[in-house]
Amino acid sequence: MNCLLLKRLSLCAAVIPVLCLMVSCNGNIESAPSKQDSSADTTEGNNESVLSTTDTSQAASQYSGTEQFQQTDDAANTDGIKMYIAIGDTTLTATMEDNTSVEALLELLKDKPITVNMRDYGNMEKVGDIGTNLPSNDEQITTEPGDLILFQGNSFVIYYEPNSWSFTRLGKIDGATKDDLIEIMGNGDVSITLSLMN
Repeated sequence: MNCLLLKRLSLCAAVIPVLCLMVSCNGNIESAPSKQDSSADTTEGNNESVLSTTDTSQAASQYSGTEQFQQTDDAANTDGIKMYIAIGDTTLTATMEDNTSVEALLELLKDKPITVNMRDYGNMEKVGDIGTNLPSNDEQITTEPGDLILFQGNSFVIYYEPNSWSFTRLGKIDGATKDDLIEIMGNGDVSITLSLMN
């Protein structure tokens, strides 16, 4: 009887650690999916965070680019600005180019109109000294009637015949033909007044 009891106790002693080990293993196996789920949730959360940050960065970049473009455009754009040219009783309008020469000329005209005494040259243009030097933006040009040209930085020229040379284009008189310009400016010397207001 005692031997039988001892055998049973020995068997229990051997089985209990095995059962404990199994329980421990089962606990780890059951807990593993929750760790994976947690990791997956974190990864998804990180992905959402990254996407959100990327979207915000792209939006900020697009806004910044648009804003920069608008500021640059507003700061430098002189294209299409009108200047008035008074010749005797006639006032002509001219549409200006977009370059630093025009910017400098318009800056001068903000203070007061400029009168230019012009002479005829080569039966193709009227030319006169504007009294100061402006920055040049020379390029090879074939002029047309009504072209306003800066020559050598200080000469203001109105063309009524074609001429090919390296000039700075300032603008063009609106709607004026060769015959109109010859009639308005005459054959000899003429004084003109440049202004920003009629």
